[in-house]
Amino acid sequence: MKVFKFGGASVKDSSGVKNLKKILLLFGNEPITVVISAMGKTTNLMEKILDAWLQHSDELPILLNQLTQYHLDIIHELNIPQSDISDHIDPLLEQLKAILTEKPSEHYDYEYDRIVPFGEYLSTTIVSLFLNREGIHNRLLNAAHLIRTDNRFREGQVDWETTENLILEAYQTYSEPLKITQGFIGGTFEKSTTTLGREGSDYSAAIFAYVLNAEEVTIWKDVPGLLNADPKRFDNVVKIDQLPYEEAIELAYYGATVIHPKTIKPLQNKQIPLYVKPFLSPNEPGTLIADVIPEKYVPCYIVKEDQVLISFYPKDFSFIAVNHLSGIFQTLSQYHVKINLMQNSALSFSICINNQKSKTRKMIRTLSKKYRIKYNEKVELITLRHYEENTFDEVFGKRKIFVEQKDRTTFQVVVRSK
Repeated sequence: MKVFKFGGASVKDSSGVKNLKKILLLFGNEPITVVISAMGKTTNLMEKILDAWLQHSDELPILLNQLTQYHLDIIHELNIPQSDISDHIDPLLEQLKAILTEKPSEHYDYEYDRIVPFGEYLSTTIVSLFLNREGIHNRLLNAAHLIRTDNRFREGQVDWETTENLILEAYQTYSEPLKITQGFIGGTFEKSTTTLGREGSDYSAAIFAYVLNAEEVTIWKDVPGLLNADPKRFDNVVKIDQLPYEEAIELAYYGATVIHPKTIKPLQNKQIPLYVKPFLSPNEPGTLIADVIPEKYVPCYIVKEDQVLISFYPKDFSFIAVNHLSGIFQTLSQYHVKINLMQNSALSFSICINNQKSKTRKMIRTLSKKYRIKYNEKVELITLRHYEENTFDEVFGKRKIFVEQKDRTTFQVVVRSK
């Protein structure tokens, strides 16, 4: 069994879907599970639809029309019959519209997980219909029925034992060697849909691979492999040929966008190799992530944009003590806020986090009852892994540095955005 994951860029248009077919044909009748993300920038559009619904905005019908027309254009270019559209695509769109006629609850994350996954449902349905029409028979599976999570919406925690039972039962029931399912999506015992965190489709692929004891996982991307930096930001970017699991986990933790942070560990536990390959050049070797020892580590540069640097000070001017930190962490957990960098002194404690505007402001308001708070928006967190000191000026330039940390292998700084 092989597991393939195709991201939104891989299936952003009809050419991408046809290219997916070409890749599958390279592997004949081998058993393959294909995990697919929403097409192109659909997830961003679904988030706009969600916000328009919650805010009772007049933009909602316009955004829904954009969603419908984008997918129908791809469908027509793929020559999918009207009967298939009526039987499979229209019901999805009607189901979405029916939800959007309801009065939303006050639980944003719950509503997020009701609305946004329709992007994945549309993409997988379209790909499945197209492949069946082309004679590549497949079984479309609903990931919400297979990946069991708790009810922590937008960050569902996997119940591995139940998930294993559900996936194995489905694979024993359906004999088709090619199975297609959605990335990013899980479901609760109560039949509510959950999501696994933004960019969670990689994690979905790892879950299926772990349960099915896959021989390998391939993530098909619009890059030649795992690069040591974002080519839009840095010159002389190079491809990394091989990477140990541990190093991939570190890079994902620091924010490397090619791989979701939770993806690697399940694969490492069963020694399943992970390939990152270019979907337009499927015969290229790409990057191998496995139990390997590279001769030399390539310096890597990771930039996390739209960060907020927050500093907490006790109102009574006492020292920052364990009880202060405990209270701060408890509040961060309450708001599901992840820390990307932290630093403390005798009188203050500072964290750098993703700027989730509404959530960040609510969290700051809560903590401001006990602490004096200073914060800087529009900052970036830059991580240099296996850094070379002669590159610091090239990376940071003359931007204001708010915080810096350095150890033997990693240098991190929080700087003002350009």
